[in-house]
Amino acid sequence: MSAASPILSTAQRYRSEFGEGMHDEIVGALYEEASRIASQAVWQEGAERKLRWDQWLDKVLTSRIWGFPAMALLFGAVFWVTITGANVPSSLLGDLLMGTVYGWLHQGANALHAPEWLSGFLIDGVYLAMAWVVSVMLPPMAIFFPVFTLLEDLGYLPRVAFNLDRAFKGAGAHGKQALSMMMGFGCNAAGVVSTRIIDSPRERLIAILTNNFSICNGRWPTLILMATIFVAATMPPAFASAVAAATVVGIAALGVVFTLLTSKLLSKTLLKGESSVFTLELPPYRPPRVLQTLYTSLIDRTLLVLWRAVVMAAPAGAVIWLISNVSVAGNSLAHWMVSGLEPLGVWVGLNGVILVAYIVAIPANEIIIPTILMLTLNLAKSSLASQGVMIELEESDIKGVLTGLGGWTALTGINLMLFSLLHNPCSTTLLTIFKETGSKKWTLISALLPLAIGFAVCFLTASVARLLGWA
Repeated sequence: MSAASPILSTAQRYRSEFGEGMHDEIVGALYEEASRIASQAVWQEGAERKLRWDQWLDKVLTSRIWGFPAMALLFGAVFWVTITGANVPSSLLGDLLMGTVYGWLHQGANALHAPEWLSGFLIDGVYLAMAWVVSVMLPPMAIFFPVFTLLEDLGYLPRVAFNLDRAFKGAGAHGKQALSMMMGFGCNAAGVVSTRIIDSPRERLIAILTNNFSICNGRWPTLILMATIFVAATMPPAFASAVAAATVVGIAALGVVFTLLTSKLLSKTLLKGESSVFTLELPPYRPPRVLQTLYTSLIDRTLLVLWRAVVMAAPAGAVIWLISNVSVAGNSLAHWMVSGLEPLGVWVGLNGVILVAYIVAIPANEIIIPTILMLTLNLAKSSLASQGVMIELEESDIKGVLTGLGGWTALTGINLMLFSLLHNPCSTTLLTIFKETGSKKWTLISALLPLAIGFAVCFLTASVARLLGWA
């Protein structure tokens, strides 16, 4: 018996079961389906063109006129929901972790007769830094990541890449850089790894060196807080949240502008070459998988990023407590560090405390604000602080501390937002860049290039503000 005999027998059996017309029915169905697809995809001149709802949506979201306003509107809505929704849970978490639990820990330390330096180091330094990170970061991340993932799940992010493709090509970069840039809005280390989708080594290197201009999750709390207490606070309460959201969107859009400008600069100098073309197939719109999105966002993004922030905050809190309490020649180490950097900080519209905070917080951007507040309170020897302790503060109290004790102005707050956007990548991202490029030279450039741009932009802003008498 040949190998084809069972197949022929099966074919004969099916032919008997379905009858002689089966072949015609299959061919007819194929033509019918082909006709249906052709009627939707091919438009004949003179005939009325009927668009499906998703085609109408694409005409708006990928339009040269309406695409960018729609993009700004959608991301503005995401930030508004994040800012508005995070206020109450942040306050409740702050009451619990930096009020109730903090008190319990000190009561326990006193009951155990723990040395004052030990309880200060562990509770006032390590614990408070972690408590701040959890109470400030968890609520906005728990809102932002699911909403952002829903946009991704719906198929909108590839349309953002489509809108930005022309701009990246004009900057001498690859259109796929828009996708790695969008990934950088969650985490710059992940954004750097995602540049593997770019085949050209030159264009991939441009994408790596400019990914830092995408605002990662660790920088959102700083931007949201500064926008709330220095920009939105000048508006009527009814518009405060919307103004804060618009300010954060504006900073994010500025990051896209700096990505394009720096890409153009690199493609004309260190990384000369022609842009390569690519084909981007827009995926169909999909119905949102809300429960699955909530679960994956909570597990894969929110808790993962929060854990990383807490791990980084613990040693940083210890360093902050030590430099605030170890004295040399009658003053703390923090005092000497801040005094040494104060002239440079004031020159660029910041101050010495901010620059020290960015040195301490190289492992993670998430701890910039708690570091600034801890240093400000301790250097001012405020009654709010004791041995490096930072107590729970409301937004109005934070503004009072920064302006009253730290001497901040609106220029300081605005320049902090700009410096947060343009400063060097965190240590995790730098390590990722080194692994991806295998080059100490490009890793060093990736750190120094945005830092130089950050100082230059802040100096320019401060100079203009002082020239106009605004600062």
